Amino acid sequence: MTLLVGLTGSIGMGKSTVAKMFAEEGVPVFDADAAVHRLQGPDGALVAEIEAHFPGTTGPEGVNRGALAERVLGEPEQLRRLEALIHPAVARARREFIAAHDGAPVILLDIPLLFEAGGVNEVDKVAVVSAASAVQRERVLARPGMTPEKFEKILARQLPDAEKRARADFVIPTDVSLEETRASVRRILACLNGQGDS
Repeated sequence: MTLLVGLTGSIGMGKSTVAKMFAEEGVPVFDADAAVHRLQGPDGALVAEIEAHFPGTTGPEGVNRGALAERVLGEPEQLRRLEALIHPAVARARREFIAAHDGAPVILLDIPLLFEAGGVNEVDKVAVVSAASAVQRERVLARPGMTPEKFEKILARQLPDAEKRARADFVIPTDVSLEETRASVRRILACLNGQGDS
């Protein structure tokens, strides 16, 4: 039986690094953000629909993510309209990925808004990537084009880290050495592989 593990965590918590560690352990990893990039990239399946709903936010390279973010951040109604386009398309891509890896003991679904978008009901276990808020802030503000205001707007859309940790089956710390984080990943896999056998 395949176990579906949802990997989530707030912005700047190190989720991509942890997802890569699972992949290096041989686990198939579905990356929801990468799926969105494909859907919004050149010739992406959502480009025409997004242009129809948000004129001027696309071009030859697909969706201009900066322009689209400006249009929807802080605008709940616009954001809902955008999510109504994106979520079903990502869900289809996820179902196809799971079907393609049928038989794997564990499949990792890397979904940033797992709790916020209601995807938690579609996984068997939840792993949350977490770091101290000061570490998170430092990481995020080091990103190109990030401002404290933008960071606060993104955080406001995300469930607080403490709540994510409380609702998780596993918490993976990333404000420690990479070796310690990798050890957490391996412990989780050992636990999950034990469950899959029973």
